[in-house]
Amino acid sequence: MGDPVKEYTARLQQQEREIRSLSAEIESLRRPAGGTSETSRLDQLRDENARLKYRINVLKRSLQEAPPPSRAMTNINQRLQDVFGVAIRAACPELDHPPLSVTPNQQAKFGDYQCNSAMALAQVLRLRGVKVNPREIAEKIVQNLPDNELIQKTEIAGPGFINVHLKRTFVSKLLSSLLINGVQPPPLTSRKKVVVDFSSPNIAKEMHVGHLRSTIIGDSMCRLFEFLGHDVLRLNHVGDWGTQFGMLLAHLQDKFPNYLNESPPIGDLQAFYKESKKRFDEDEDFKRRAYQCVVRLQSRDPDFIRGWNLICDVSRSEFQKVYDCLDVSIVERGESFYQDLMDGDEGRRLLFVPGQSVPLTVVKSDGGFTYDTSDLAALRQRLRDERADVIIYVVDSGQGTHFSVVFAAAQMIGWYDPQVTRVEHAGFGVVLGEDKKKFKTRSGDTVRLRDLLDEGLRRSMDKLKEKERDKVLTPAQLAQAQRSVAFGCIKYADLSHNRINDYVFSFDKMLDDRGNTAAYLLYAFTRIRSIARLADLDEAALRTAAETCEVQLEHEKEWKLGKCILRFPEILHKILDDLLLHTLCDFLYELATTFTEFYDSCYCVEKDRQTGAVVKVNLWRLLLCEATAAVMAKGFDILGIKPVSRM
Repeated sequence: MGDPVKEYTARLQQQEREIRSLSAEIESLRRPAGGTSETSRLDQLRDENARLKYRINVLKRSLQEAPPPSRAMTNINQRLQDVFGVAIRAACPELDHPPLSVTPNQQAKFGDYQCNSAMALAQVLRLRGVKVNPREIAEKIVQNLPDNELIQKTEIAGPGFINVHLKRTFVSKLLSSLLINGVQPPPLTSRKKVVVDFSSPNIAKEMHVGHLRSTIIGDSMCRLFEFLGHDVLRLNHVGDWGTQFGMLLAHLQDKFPNYLNESPPIGDLQAFYKESKKRFDEDEDFKRRAYQCVVRLQSRDPDFIRGWNLICDVSRSEFQKVYDCLDVSIVERGESFYQDLMDGDEGRRLLFVPGQSVPLTVVKSDGGFTYDTSDLAALRQRLRDERADVIIYVVDSGQGTHFSVVFAAAQMIGWYDPQVTRVEHAGFGVVLGEDKKKFKTRSGDTVRLRDLLDEGLRRSMDKLKEKERDKVLTPAQLAQAQRSVAFGCIKYADLSHNRINDYVFSFDKMLDDRGNTAAYLLYAFTRIRSIARLADLDEAALRTAAETCEVQLEHEKEWKLGKCILRFPEILHKILDDLLLHTLCDFLYELATTFTEFYDSCYCVEKDRQTGAVVKVNLWRLLLCEATAAVMAKGFDILGIKPVSRM
């Protein structure tokens, strides 16, 4: 691998040579031969002169802004957009914000990427009264492409599509950089404070399957922002305040009258809640006492705060068991946190927001607060105190109208400008059973999340034993594989679907090791990792190979795999924009299947057919295996999936 500093210097020198050449061309245009006085010729020269000056200025800015060598992964699509952006502005200097579109080519035979801007540019010019053939615009764009290290050649096809072929040496160098530096995030223009509100179960109630999606999706979004280098605050907006605590405290006093001195043995908080609710609905005297308890709690009576904390602690302990299984870290900041931030008022107060059909109830007629008040207070605290640049609410789509009104109200009040601060509701559909109805138990009850996770563990062990993994793995390795498969499959089944849609929960489908499932990807990852062991190469040997061996991409399957690996930064950039994590799942599945094509066609390790001894190791292909595994591992990490080395 070459010296990156030398390569960078050479690139700068090439840019300087082009600037000098263009400057000389301008000078020659200032003294046209023959002294012609034809107006059309003069106008043509002036136009060309302006274009050349513009191009020189662009190149000078490029020279000044060229970044130093970086360990970060290169977003090839973004680099191509930079290059084509320069060419388009030079080809159409009269447009202030010309349209720019560069996408991966859907058919490899036509190239690796495609610039589709010519047609859009022709349309913009037509609206200005200038009729130009899109193909002519495409030709001008190609003519104005600055020297760069990534494009081998371009071809104009159809009405004006520009097909782009990448340089294999460029792709090879990026792969070597990935192998040496690891999977590093793309360069960060500015580090943002990101608040993600997710999971949010209710105190005194068990987490159920309805909390599964928010917890899994929210955790994965946090992992993505964290990997990209942002400052992320993971918030659990639990339901830990409100009138329901009155009946819980009244029931606590009756069932455990000595709760202030002895910790009450509340083993089943769900049953405790149902008992108190039954009494609240049937016993008027109990209901009256429950309301009195609410008043005492909201007035911060120490005895009632103690009882409230006891109930919350029992719930927290149960919630944490689920978070430990799913490897989720989160900071609890429930509704109670925001109570002091809400000002009391007498009489009902509504907030009508222009463009919204439903008003916000800020204060109830009895002076109490609502979810609307709490959510407004939470949003203000996150904007004012946390100084958040990005706030994402991972809550089911049924709350879409509510959040639209809350966000619109905050903008109307002047708390934030949506052009500056990103506040977004990342909604999601419901979990369905295989009957396509809301996921319930056979008795019609909501499925408890702990029961669901335990069932996943049981089924994953059955699957591993069916594949006779218990005969080759140690008990510790088997237990590790069991958790990896169980929780990985549950997470992936959710994340691999577009979050906006409902999805059918099926253990049989998610544990199937064929198709786009975690089971398939985890087994594929384990196989890829085993190739280096087969070649008897340790980490030190692989690193030496990465530093000294060029990654060759002569075979079509090597080339296809190399390009696929390097699309990882593009995928992350897209998800950052739309928060749709199934795009990452689709990419990992494409990467795994592309690797299979490569492995079936290209020998990495060759053995003697009689003795089984390794006779040849194709190092550059082994490096492609390692690069594939590295990107898959980082993708798993963002999805919250823990692969194991042996399965």
